[in-house]
Amino acid sequence: MDNHQKRNLTFYTIGLIFMLSGIEYAVILPTIWRYLQILEAPPYFLGLGLSAFSLSGLLTGPLFGLWSDRSKTTKSIILFSNLFEIAGNFMYFIGYSKWLLLCSRLVAGVGAGAGSSIFGFLTHSTRPEERAGVFAAIMACRQAGLLVGPAFNLFLRLCDFKLGPFIVNKYTSPGIFMCLLWVLLQFVVLALYWDVPPISSEGGVVMVEMKQAQDDEEEVLLMGSDKESVHTYRAVNSDQLETSASSELQLVHGASSVSDPYKTFSASRELLREEVVVLLTAQFITLFNQTALETMVTPLTQRHFSFGELGNSLMYSVCGVEVILGFFFVRWLSRKVADRAVLAVGLVICCTACIWCLIFLCNPRGGYGWELSAFIIGVFLQLLGLPFVAVSQVSLFSKITAEKTQGFSQGIRRSVGGLATILGPLWAGGLTENLYVMLGMMLALLIMITVSRTQLI
Repeated sequence: MDNHQKRNLTFYTIGLIFMLSGIEYAVILPTIWRYLQILEAPPYFLGLGLSAFSLSGLLTGPLFGLWSDRSKTTKSIILFSNLFEIAGNFMYFIGYSKWLLLCSRLVAGVGAGAGSSIFGFLTHSTRPEERAGVFAAIMACRQAGLLVGPAFNLFLRLCDFKLGPFIVNKYTSPGIFMCLLWVLLQFVVLALYWDVPPISSEGGVVMVEMKQAQDDEEEVLLMGSDKESVHTYRAVNSDQLETSASSELQLVHGASSVSDPYKTFSASRELLREEVVVLLTAQFITLFNQTALETMVTPLTQRHFSFGELGNSLMYSVCGVEVILGFFFVRWLSRKVADRAVLAVGLVICCTACIWCLIFLCNPRGGYGWELSAFIIGVFLQLLGLPFVAVSQVSLFSKITAEKTQGFSQGIRRSVGGLATILGPLWAGGLTENLYVMLGMMLALLIMITVSRTQLI
């Protein structure tokens, strides 16, 4: 296979990795609360269990990014990180105590830290003009996992048998199920994942070959002329040719060698630039608002619309379809519109959604039908803006940060997002009865980042 075929198969494998991460979240989330109750855990353990996964991913993401930047490989990192997913989900399956369950989510979260290496690899393996489309497709794969995950619970909830000394029921079965899926993924990665050369490296090789061919043609043309003029020409230009050739070789060396890319790297100089800070802030605010709204939705539907498990499941399924379609629309749009414009559109839609919720959801009036319609419109607008912001800010971030240290930079970006997914539910959880304060703060954050975006990027 040529590098193009290998790259496509590698991208499909990455999509499968992100789909499995979505399936894991969708399979474990519906049962973890009841599982903790059976293990006699206090209510706050639910928040700890959900936050533990994000916390370990937050801490390990930059470390995996450093590893991939220095080694110039990601396949071994993915294989290594998947071992933590396998171990963590097996610990979840065993579940002898609430503390083991908490540790299981911490261990599994370490595996999620490899996402920084994957995004670094995607940056190296795509051209700037196609990068947003690739990122959109990968993110859509995770949303597809979130959508199909609940379908697996239909048969997992029927499990009721013993596997040696272990009990397999509807609470423990998600752990062993995901453990087996991550084991199978190891074989897929071994067979279909390649550390293909970066796009810049391939370009550099072509440039050197063209330069050498050019030099050969010049030498042939000069052979037929006067010997003295040939000698004079080569004497004058030999240093220039050597310098040019050496600069081209340095280009290839800088893109593909295993030398330390951090010798001249300054984290403060790279990450504290205004445009980088704006995009990191956009990452934080987007995920903070998203997780806060996810926390708010279930109590809101129960209080105003009397939704049960079936109603919430149908709502989440429809939301998942909308987000997937949104990602593929952004994938198409990114080929025709600049990332900055996509980000601006997304932020305007998110601000509109927040204003709508402030006006119509904080103090709902009218009949059941009007309140439900206002709720559906608010959720629709919020989810509509998500793909625009998520894809454009990742693509822009990859373009304004140094390519040689993409793994570390993407790790920092994902850590900022992980912090937002921890703080968002904590903020919303205590304000479900005071939506004016919760939504007002979210709108203020969105307006701040929208204004910052117009001034700095």
